[in-house]
Amino acid sequence: MSRMTFRQLHRKVAPIVMLPLFVTVLTGVSYRISKDWFGLGRDRVHFLMTIHEGEYFGKTLEPVYVLLNGLGVLFMLATGMAMLASSIGKSGWWRSLQSRFARPQADDSSSG
Repeated sequence: MSRMTFRQLHRKVAPIVMLPLFVTVLTGVSYRISKDWFGLGRDRVHFLMTIHEGEYFGKTLEPVYVLLNGLGVLFMLATGMAMLASSIGKSGWWRSLQSRFARPQADDSSSG
């Protein structure tokens, strides 16, 4: 796939993945900080874990939420890394770095 295709896919999926991921991160961090730093008991902050794990969707949809959230993150990482690799490969400093460490090629046209 071309760099532009990865960029287009990344741009289209990002808004869909952003909200559930943001909620997951925010509630997970809030839960841990509330328990560890503020000394709140598990029963006082369990509502954060309920939101974090998607329990409000019910027993049937909770695993689907978790799966789609995880796949969304992996997709965003994969497309982001592909775009980064493509950008690095086309950059001038990367080419100059490669040329410094590249082994000289044997010349096949020499007669011997």
